[in-house]
Amino acid sequence: MTLSTQHIKTDFLVAGGGLAGVCAALAAARNGLNVVLVQNRSVLGGNASSEIRMHIVGADAHGQKPGARETGIIEEIRLLDAAENPQRSASVFDMLLYTLVAAESGITLLLDTDVVGTEVTTAADGSRHLVAAHAERQSTEDAFVIEAKFFADCTGDGRLGVEAGADFTEGREARSEFDEPLARDERDPQRLGSSMMFMARDQGRPMPFKAPAWARKFSTEDFQGHRDVHSYEYGYWWFEWGGQLDTLKDDDCIRRECRAIALGVWDYVKNSGAHPDAANWALDWVAPITGKRESRRFLGPLVITEHDVGRAETSADTVAYGGWPMDLHPPSGVDANPEPACVQHWFPHLFSIPFGALHSRNVGNLLFAGRNMSATHVAFAATRVMGTCAVMGQAIGTAAAQLVGQGSARCAEVDLPSLRRQLVRDDCFLPGYRNEDPLDLARQAVASADGAAAPVETVLDGVTRDQRAVWGPWADEEKHAWQAAAPQGTLTLTWTQPVALREIRIIFDSGLARELILSGSDKASAKTLRTPMPECVRHYRLRLDGELIAEVTDNLQRQCVHQLPEPRNVGKLTLECVVTHGGGAPRVFEIRAYG
Repeated sequence: MTLSTQHIKTDFLVAGGGLAGVCAALAAARNGLNVVLVQNRSVLGGNASSEIRMHIVGADAHGQKPGARETGIIEEIRLLDAAENPQRSASVFDMLLYTLVAAESGITLLLDTDVVGTEVTTAADGSRHLVAAHAERQSTEDAFVIEAKFFADCTGDGRLGVEAGADFTEGREARSEFDEPLARDERDPQRLGSSMMFMARDQGRPMPFKAPAWARKFSTEDFQGHRDVHSYEYGYWWFEWGGQLDTLKDDDCIRRECRAIALGVWDYVKNSGAHPDAANWALDWVAPITGKRESRRFLGPLVITEHDVGRAETSADTVAYGGWPMDLHPPSGVDANPEPACVQHWFPHLFSIPFGALHSRNVGNLLFAGRNMSATHVAFAATRVMGTCAVMGQAIGTAAAQLVGQGSARCAEVDLPSLRRQLVRDDCFLPGYRNEDPLDLARQAVASADGAAAPVETVLDGVTRDQRAVWGPWADEEKHAWQAAAPQGTLTLTWTQPVALREIRIIFDSGLARELILSGSDKASAKTLRTPMPECVRHYRLRLDGELIAEVTDNLQRQCVHQLPEPRNVGKLTLECVVTHGGGAPRVFEIRAYG
């Protein structure tokens, strides 16, 4: 049957609807672009979706680097999820992502749609330029030809970029290639494997389990080296297998074997006699697909290596950051026993991700974010986690908006100082960066307060979180939030001469020292909150020269943005913090003001 073909012209095409792709699409749309977001599944979220249910970890390393939690769009998502999904429903999380995307009139969302080809031009010097992507949605018998100015591959497997002829690599590099101590003596095609999660529930009565004939058989000796069965409600990341194969071409085989492993482990839990307290537990859900860790990695002008991850340095091209350890797994997973299920190479600092690792070296208008970014296998082991992928996504979405806005045709033409200013304006954290935005009129004001337990000047110091010295030489170990002396507090910015204001941005405390996670694991969930963050200001008023222009009574967010219908001359801006969600003294990290 011939598919019906639709032609779409847009500014920016994002392929892949995991967290990297969602954040890229949202960032681009909120910065003025028309965006097409293509996702090959029925839900958004990728490995965090209800289909796979892996919890989101990132720079704070499962809470072991308190205060390092990512901000920007991923913080907005986490705060909404904690407040509106106390029941820890993975399907509600799907709907939250869908709602955020649907709220942006500039985004066209194509679910159940696969990128299957591209149109590319090639210059005399061999450089390539993407003109259009071809996509298909079999459920509606539709084909799409999507022309765009810039493209982003956030698919994980890299389908869009490969179709466009983008340079990429696979497998594990040899030590000689980048002089990485953790690399192997010889290059090989192996990679991290895939896992299939399950969830179970205590039914309050004996629940027998009979394993299907195809399930694997396990014994006590198989559960060594971080392969422990410590609870039953959510299991287990170490159900890993398939990295010794081709995680693309052998994906069906890997999915079948991972299912056999999952059911085989549950058979051991229920029937080996080693876990008698599991008698009343029964399977409630088994993932229909695996969570894939690794396949292709694109090559950019820069390739992040073990040396980059191991440094606490920042530079003028930093647009994202990470903090997860270099978390290397044996490719064959459960079959590698007694080799440990993972070896995590820890470091105390945060590492920087440069823009040159997020766009193609040979396809001029191709960006990428997520696990297919430009990194060696060893470095990828630290960059691959979803919190880190999300901030990469926001970086490339913001970059696309700037590139289109300035009429550029190539990713390399991005104005890095302007890009970094916009990312920080949108509450992204860049290590070592301090707000010096010349357009921020708040920097011309004098701050005062009706009482403070922390200096009021901190709202203008350009740093939007409390830092820890171990993060890097740029971290000052200072407090960077004004804190009221009572459960209510008023903060005022005063200008010596009136200024024309159009936009006000406020950054409240949202408890960054706390791990904020949606997880099926009771242990992981016990460390977090499934409520609005108690530190966050719930009710506040904003006045300009004494006149009330905004009152918010149900705020959940760290960053709040207020737009005026037209510029207004103002001599004094007053923020009245009425109450936090937890009733404690309010804390404000920053106020910005723009004309």
